[in-house]
Amino acid sequence: MLLQLEGMVRGARTTQELQFIVVNETRRLVPYRQAILLIPPIPSSKRYEVLAASSVPVVDRTVPLMQWTERLVRELCEPRVIPDIRRITETDCSLEIRQDWKEFSIGQGLWCPLKHPDGQVLGGIWLWRDQPWADHELTVLQRVREAYAYAWRAVEQSRGPRWRWRMSRTATWMLAAAVAGGFAIPVPMTTLAPAKIVAKDPMIVSAPIDGVIADILVPPNTEVARGDVLFTYEDTAFRSEYHVAERSLDVAIAQYRRASQGSFVEAGQKADVPLLKAEVELREIERDYMYERLAKVEVKAEQAGIVLYTDKSDWIGKPVVIGQRIMELADPQRLEVRIDLPVEDAIVLREGAPVKLFLNANPFSSVSLTMSHASYHAEVLPNNTLAYRVMAQLEQGASEFRIGWQGSAKIYGDDVSLFIYLFRRPISALRPWVSL
Repeated sequence: MLLQLEGMVRGARTTQELQFIVVNETRRLVPYRQAILLIPPIPSSKRYEVLAASSVPVVDRTVPLMQWTERLVRELCEPRVIPDIRRITETDCSLEIRQDWKEFSIGQGLWCPLKHPDGQVLGGIWLWRDQPWADHELTVLQRVREAYAYAWRAVEQSRGPRWRWRMSRTATWMLAAAVAGGFAIPVPMTTLAPAKIVAKDPMIVSAPIDGVIADILVPPNTEVARGDVLFTYEDTAFRSEYHVAERSLDVAIAQYRRASQGSFVEAGQKADVPLLKAEVELREIERDYMYERLAKVEVKAEQAGIVLYTDKSDWIGKPVVIGQRIMELADPQRLEVRIDLPVEDAIVLREGAPVKLFLNANPFSSVSLTMSHASYHAEVLPNNTLAYRVMAQLEQGASEFRIGWQGSAKIYGDDVSLFIYLFRRPISALRPWVSL
């Protein structure tokens, strides 16, 4: 079986084939419960990363088991430890590793470094099972790990370049000068950001009173005329309050009249007349207020336009408070473009800068825009992205566009060198770590 496994290792042509053999076919020689292959991203590094695991087609290094395994191997590969096969138990680990030992590695563990004949450790295999490891099994693993390390080095070298392009020193300097000259070419700084066609100066339709919306009479994106009813409230409570206010006013008027007539007979009732008159006036004010509230049960359009809101089901039966924004009335002929420019993509913007809009509805053509305004403070978008609000005006008629169309906007800034244009983002990322 050892000879067959060594033959399979010699026949591996890619690292993926060799990884599969290491974590899955080793079980033919030594039984185990799980095998994990770890490789340092940098040669001779003490930090190992999980590369493959037995019975797992795709490894996710973010799962708790893989993270715990990387911490365990990092502890095992300290400089004072000799890179040799070691039996690992719970008592051999630190307190941090022992806390999760029973959850992830039940029983006996074994660390098998992949040591090349030249002395370099290319990686290692972490094995565990319930039974203790026998001496003859370690002898077999000693032989097979040397084959794995030798094959790993051979496969890695076979992937390297097989030829090298050589140039003379003069050609090298000429090429460097051409590249430097090319980097100095001035080009306009540009940035891309998501854009959306919105209404310009739309009329906000807000809730005139507190209550529950009973029905919305116009669907979204419907054109309405001035005076059309947009939505209605549940009017049961408003009508009841109005009738109660009317009855209270009738009672107050009756008491006032009785006191006025009785004051001619009894002088004591004359003092109650001003108080009852004030009560009548108060009840009249309450009645008028209830009538005004009842008259606002139907909300009408104050101007013609297109009704913009999400959906009827989002509002019917929903309680609203006075001033709450419900919908918009927009003029379809007055449109502008809203651009959400992420903070990390921001450039120096000036009013009147040219903008190109590429709509998703027509990706093969662009629309010319002119930037009119850019916010000074960034806002948090619904997708938790911090962005500046940039507004741009259409340079042609708005009849062919529709509110809600989305796309990408290319904003043009000042001229910069080609070097700055290409490496602006990397330089910005490295600048906090470099002090000049």
